[in-house]
Amino acid sequence: HVQLVESGGGSVQSGGSLRLSCAASGRTYSNYFMGWFREAPGKTREGVAIVHTRSGITYYGDSVKGRFTISQENAKNTVYLQMNSLNPEDTAMYYCAAQDTLGGEWYKPNLYNYWGEGTQVTVS
Repeated sequence: HVQLVESGGGSVQSGGSLRLSCAASGRTYSNYFMGWFREAPGKTREGVAIVHTRSGITYYGDSVKGRFTISQENAKNTVYLQMNSLNPEDTAMYYCAAQDTLGGEWYKPNLYNYWGEGTQVTVS
């Protein structure tokens, strides 16, 4: 099993920035699809950004391209999400997710078996 712990959420004004962290423990970290989904009230869970930890290939949702950057620090088994130019539409609970292999598109939450408990991001 993989355990995921998020940190770094909070409240920020529109146009501001936040950085989320997701630390993984448990099974080997070196070959996972790992990253972030978000869920706003009344909306379905949305893929934000994913990195393949071995190849470094990244994937971004259309709504965050150019504003958010996902990165990894392998020595710490940690993935980061730098969020810039935040706007109120980014307000959501942000969840870290991980999966060793994907049988479909990266943005489909049902393909991921490992989840963190979430961290709230509020933009006003």
